[in-house]
Amino acid sequence: MPMDEQPIARSYLALLFVAGLILGGLISSYITVQQIHEFESEIEQIKSQISQIWGSQQILYQNVTVYQNGAVLSEIYEKVKDSVVLVSVSRKDGTTAKGSGFIYNFTNQIVVITNYHVIHDAASLSITFSDGEGYGAKVLGKDPYADLAVLTFAQEVPREKLKPLLVVNSSTLKVGDLVIAIGNPYGLVGSMTTGLVSGLGRTITEEYTGGFAIANIIQTSAPINPGNSGGPLLNIEGNVVGITTAIISDSQGLGFAIPSNTLLREIYALVTTGEYHGHAYLGIKGSDLSYEVAQNMKLPVTYGWLVQEVVKNGPSDGKLRPNDVIVALNGTKIRNGDDLASYLEEKTLPGKTLKITVYRKVGNTWNIENISVILGERPPPPI
Repeated sequence: MPMDEQPIARSYLALLFVAGLILGGLISSYITVQQIHEFESEIEQIKSQISQIWGSQQILYQNVTVYQNGAVLSEIYEKVKDSVVLVSVSRKDGTTAKGSGFIYNFTNQIVVITNYHVIHDAASLSITFSDGEGYGAKVLGKDPYADLAVLTFAQEVPREKLKPLLVVNSSTLKVGDLVIAIGNPYGLVGSMTTGLVSGLGRTITEEYTGGFAIANIIQTSAPINPGNSGGPLLNIEGNVVGITTAIISDSQGLGFAIPSNTLLREIYALVTTGEYHGHAYLGIKGSDLSYEVAQNMKLPVTYGWLVQEVVKNGPSDGKLRPNDVIVALNGTKIRNGDDLASYLEEKTLPGKTLKITVYRKVGNTWNIENISVILGERPPPPI
């Protein structure tokens, strides 16, 4: 090759080399971009599939929710509605009242369960079924301290109308459980509401209890209104776990029910003797121990129940003292008055010996002492 042609050839080769690099880069870039586009397309497909799956799950969830809160609840209502009755009362002072109740089979004896405050001071009673047919009734047994009453029919009722509900153990209830209230609020027969168990082991007082607490009460968010009293509180199986009893005025979501275990504990005595005498009595008055009071008293604990008065000649006279702080009963921790009242109601009976653990001040020192008290029976209610 002539010498003057070599630079041209070299330039040409260099140009081809550069062009090749550029072309190779373009091809490489094209492949990379193409792969990215394909990858993005695959991502979009996966996102679409995920969206479809999520949508299906949402539909499934909605269907389950509808089933739980719709189909099952409507089935429960159909199952129990004929067992819930309207209790109408004419009182001795000339006033009238209405409440709710439900049919119950106690050892093959059909009775109606309701609240004591519904039938208090009744001159006459009637029970009306969901079909509108009414029958005369009378009180078979009552316990103001538990706000319970048992009624019986004063006339023959066709057997097919008597559809008792199953009453089950309320101790299995947990906060958050779904519950159902059926009754006659404001006379609206057969009304159904739902809610949750909001709390357990509450205490409430009513004017008929003489200041004594009705213990171990179920708190529920199920709407309860005047006229609901005495109706059943049901679990999701449609079984009775409580008897609706009270609301706090001017509040929402604060309803209360007597636990079914109270009914199961008392029903035999109420049916056979008309009364219940199993309410244990300590004969003390006091209040929950607050943090501030505990600090002022220089107590080593900030929980418990502070004894303020010991009833003269009562079971605790000479045993407990004012300013004792009850922190345990038979080894079970007592945080407050709710715990104290619920333990006495659920775990003890009159005549039983109770070991009470207290903090007692001796000189400048708080000592733990165990004191034994033989429980008495509550005095008759002031009615």
